[in-house]
Amino acid sequence: MALPKEFRFLSREVYNLADAAPSCQSAGKEEHPELKGRFMMKRSIGILVIAGFALSFGPFLAPSFGQGVEGTSINGKRIFIPESSIPRPGKISTNYFIVDSGVKLLQPPQDAETPGSVACVYQLVPGPPGCPIATSTTVPTGGVGAIAIVDAGDYPTAASDLQAFSSYYGLPNADFQVVYANGQKPPVYGDWEVEEALDIEWAHAMAPNAKLFLVESFQINTDPTWQAVQVAGELVAQNGGGVVSMSWGDPEWPQEVDYDKFFTTPGVVYFAAAGDDGLNYPFDPAASPNVVAVGGTYFNRDGNGNFVSEQYYTGGGGGAISPYEARPSYQNIIANIVGTQRGFPDVASDYCCAAIYLQGWGEVGGTSWACPTFAGIVNAAGLLKQSTHDELTMIYGEYGASSDFNWNGAPFYDITTGDPTCVIGWDICAGVGSPRTYKGK
Repeated sequence: MALPKEFRFLSREVYNLADAAPSCQSAGKEEHPELKGRFMMKRSIGILVIAGFALSFGPFLAPSFGQGVEGTSINGKRIFIPESSIPRPGKISTNYFIVDSGVKLLQPPQDAETPGSVACVYQLVPGPPGCPIATSTTVPTGGVGAIAIVDAGDYPTAASDLQAFSSYYGLPNADFQVVYANGQKPPVYGDWEVEEALDIEWAHAMAPNAKLFLVESFQINTDPTWQAVQVAGELVAQNGGGVVSMSWGDPEWPQEVDYDKFFTTPGVVYFAAAGDDGLNYPFDPAASPNVVAVGGTYFNRDGNGNFVSEQYYTGGGGGAISPYEARPSYQNIIANIVGTQRGFPDVASDYCCAAIYLQGWGEVGGTSWACPTFAGIVNAAGLLKQSTHDELTMIYGEYGASSDFNWNGAPFYDITTGDPTCVIGWDICAGVGSPRTYKGK
């Protein structure tokens, strides 16, 4: 059967872009003439990417999935990178990818992680041995204060989609409110609807009793706007404290240090996705010392669906030593690794792959999923730290308390596989590791 017209590409030439430079050049290869001046390819998850840009996917993808590039697979999962997740200099990008075709389903994909399966693996709830997806149905019940999600564009079906997601997994209905950052409703930005669905559903899944805000911003230069970040912090502070989650970012630039002030509202801990561009790719705001940077991991499951291990996925979730941000005091304990500069991520969470509901079921992955998941876990821990600095001082204090990083009952699981860079202790693969229990969060 021939591919429909919507699936044809301007070029069928395939390059391995896992180690490509930001200019889209692969080692030993010249820049592809059809790519020159169009966009910077996403150096993501070590996949093969079809050179050229996809035309409209029409009815074969949910309309909100827009344009982008198609990859081969992550551990057998075929993926599609939306246009909004392709990084461009000076323009903020999302950090998610779509699994399979993106066609809306009547039920969640059977291999998509659920609130119960993630909570089981991370020892947040009791569950069956092996935490299989199908039978791990106990979901978190915590949550305090507020969680604010910062995204770009309006999401008209946010409340109904969140209710459908919650109902299916046995979560309580959210105390949910959409807030326009500047008082005016922004337009819908297609690919951002997926980001917004992913963010609100998984933050709520991990902390269902927290008040949840979706702060919607216009796209103006630094989209979403810094005004939206300010509004999000103020909303959280006014509602008992809590967390702000930001699943977007762009390549670091020298003046980024001037914007760190936006992540300092008292009573608020800020979280940012570390990016999906692989290791040694400087990314902001993840590099800010005033955010908890969340990297990405991968759950390995056996043929029966049982959880076996957690690893970094080579070329996947981002991590680097910032060229511009100085080492904060809470990272003095890893000064021998990061030197005088800020290293990230601080922590990590599963990044492939999760069920979401957006007028139908689908499956997505990326640190856009890892970030709100970890932010929700911290909120549900209930410690309500007064600042990101306080939160990270505690996390790095837990890290430094033992030389046996994976002792039974440790608050974090040290990720040591998936890439030669992943070693015992803190590294740019996964920071101090992924969560285990609510301790130290």
